[in-house]
Amino acid sequence: MLVNRVGDVGLALAISSIFLTFKSVDYFVVLALLPSVVDTVTSFIFFDVDKLTIIALLIFWGALGKSAQLGLHIWLPDAMEGPTPVSALIHAATLVTAGVFLIIRVSAIFENSQSLFLVVIFGSLTAFFAASVGLVQNDLKRVIAFSTCSQLGYMMLALGLSHYSVAFFHLANHALFKALLFLSAGSIIHGLADEQDMRKMGGLIKLFPTTYATVLIGSLALAGFPFLTGFYSKDVILEIAASKNQFIGNFGYLLACSAAFCTAFYSFRLIFLAFINKSNTQKKNIDFVHDSGIKMVFPLFCLAFGAIFFGYFMRDMFIGFGSSFFSAGIVNNSSNFNIVDSEFLSIFLKNLPFFVSLFGIFLSLIFINFDTNLPYLKTSLKLSINGLKKGRLFRVLYTFLSQK
Repeated sequence: MLVNRVGDVGLALAISSIFLTFKSVDYFVVLALLPSVVDTVTSFIFFDVDKLTIIALLIFWGALGKSAQLGLHIWLPDAMEGPTPVSALIHAATLVTAGVFLIIRVSAIFENSQSLFLVVIFGSLTAFFAASVGLVQNDLKRVIAFSTCSQLGYMMLALGLSHYSVAFFHLANHALFKALLFLSAGSIIHGLADEQDMRKMGGLIKLFPTTYATVLIGSLALAGFPFLTGFYSKDVILEIAASKNQFIGNFGYLLACSAAFCTAFYSFRLIFLAFINKSNTQKKNIDFVHDSGIKMVFPLFCLAFGAIFFGYFMRDMFIGFGSSFFSAGIVNNSSNFNIVDSEFLSIFLKNLPFFVSLFGIFLSLIFINFDTNLPYLKTSLKLSINGLKKGRLFRVLYTFLSQK
């Protein structure tokens, strides 16, 4: 509550300054009067500043709190104490997407201000930071929470690059596989007598076959595996960043690619620790274990269907070139419009995120799963991997990331 109040201060100031400038807070009035305010200045703490830039920055301040961007992100992983269906709703449909949606809704203000570069910087830093912290979390729901934080960074990156429809598409796609992951996590926690620590799981693949299938689908969609829902929006964001031939585009592309590596790693770390590695579950929990009944499995199947097919069927409607889906709801400056350039990127840059994700999955297999299900690894190789994991460098890195 406290962290969100900090963001709400910015939001209240934004609403006040919109009213001061336009004498209204109605969307239609404000957006109709916008051309008359472009390039006008106002006095702000002894400086003459662009009115729309100040309004955009204050709106962004509000969005920082709601959409858990770097600095005001700390409430999100700590909100995991609530009931799991509530977590799924907060992450997929309501609170955390509110900031992103607000910026999409007032795209005309942002397009006519000088604040977009800041949105790119915050978005790409959040995407990388949250994904790197997610690598070492042990609470099942907290891993998925940091993952949400990271995906919101991707959306902010797309917004900062002036591709509001792509950000909205990623928001809709993310809602499906994130709700799927959260409700699947709830299914595991419910079936394990409220155990959330992944280190006390393992070997659940035979006990939770249905939940395993849904977690695998959700994790692959999250990691941007080709032809699943996440792939159709995440890769477009990375291509747009790479095709913006400026420092800000390259900055966003590099950090977002690093985040894609981390995403693939922690997604499969969750699968290995919970389902595939040797069982580490307490006997009292094993006696209790049961996969979920039809009431809990039915929504999982609906969401899994969306996580596989939604991106493929909806991509042309949301982000197809010349699609009239958003009508005049989204405003783009032609100078900021480079989705066309992304079609002509080199094959290497287009495919790099996929190979980076594959590398993340491979490293996860080596470091998380090497003891149990890789009998073909030589003993000397296993010992060297073990030595590496216990080495000073890994310990420092682990401590650094686990302290966020």
